[in-house]
Amino acid sequence: MSETIVKLKDAAVFQNENLVLNHIDLEVKKGEFVYVIGKTGSGKSSFMKTLYADLPLRQGSGNVVDFDLKTMREREIPFLRRKLGIVFQDFKLLPDRNVNNNLKFVLKATGWTDPKKMDDKIGEVLDKVGMKTKGFKFPHELSGGEQQRIAIARALLNDPELILADEPTGNLDPQTSVEVMKVLQDINQNGRTIIMATHDYALILKYPHKTLKCDGSKVFEVIQKAI
Repeated sequence: MSETIVKLKDAAVFQNENLVLNHIDLEVKKGEFVYVIGKTGSGKSSFMKTLYADLPLRQGSGNVVDFDLKTMREREIPFLRRKLGIVFQDFKLLPDRNVNNNLKFVLKATGWTDPKKMDDKIGEVLDKVGMKTKGFKFPHELSGGEQQRIAIARALLNDPELILADEPTGNLDPQTSVEVMKVLQDINQNGRTIIMATHDYALILKYPHKTLKCDGSKVFEVIQKAI
């Protein structure tokens, strides 16, 4: 029996007072890789934000890594996010500190205190994304693809049960996108569950996985040939 990581039942996604997506029924099992596709403005980002509680779930029911999105209080949101790894399109690295200190900042913010354990963990996640030698570089010294690898390493710091990647290749050229995608594939093959919003159909064809489409305020599964 596979463990369910995300379950939504008759859920609705709102952006302020606007209904963006409605009647969402979804189940994501441990170890799955799921794409979320759709045109700009179709609700992909709002859907992702609902999963990490940046937008409240007001309608229907939703459960993400054993947190109830409907009944969750604001003070519980940081605990939900510790079980998630979130990767953004624009990297969101702190420009005033090097890679190691970017990652150390996250560890300290999530309760780590032992310097050796922090250093070991930082080395481990940088190794996973092929960036072990770049710890002393500042973000501006790295290419876009390297910055996104660091962002993925940051998402892995607290051994998340689920990685939410919102357009992680949106700012990258096609070759770099493939390199970043290979990193995500490796992470998924090691057992991590990934939900990735994207409009990069070339990647979807190259690395086929279960695909959900946001369209006309609905979310539905699409077969690869129909994309």
